[in-house]
Amino acid sequence: MSEMSPEEYLDTVDEKRRADMLALDAMIRETAPGLERVVQRGILGYGPFRYRYATGREGEATLIGLAAQKRHLSLYVLCAIDGRYLAETYADRLPGASIGKSCVRFTSLAKVDREVLRELVATAAAHGPQDAAGPDRART
Repeated sequence: MSEMSPEEYLDTVDEKRRADMLALDAMIRETAPGLERVVQRGILGYGPFRYRYATGREGEATLIGLAAQKRHLSLYVLCAIDGRYLAETYADRLPGASIGKSCVRFTSLAKVDREVLRELVATAAAHGPQDAAGPDRART
């Protein structure tokens, strides 16, 4: 974990992205109030957990992560349901975003449907990180 608090992290966000980051943080906290908020590896995270690969390698991650990049905002959703990454299943409902396996990227909050993001967060919070990175990774 980081010595920086979530509030300190948000204070460091570039002014251009700060309003969107604050709005996303509030939405995530309202939608998934049971997820602990932490700063981990330079990302504001929600729902920290430990994982272990079949090889024995272990690490820490968060169910949901939020980061302000130079050109976009990134919402990381480390959740898979029935072998499919959850973020990917929302691609058709978030046309203003670029969707990766577990990442939703967009240039501003105005470019995406907030209610769809809220649903994505709620679904992830309800399911947790099981199968988050495939069958060789287990939650501990």
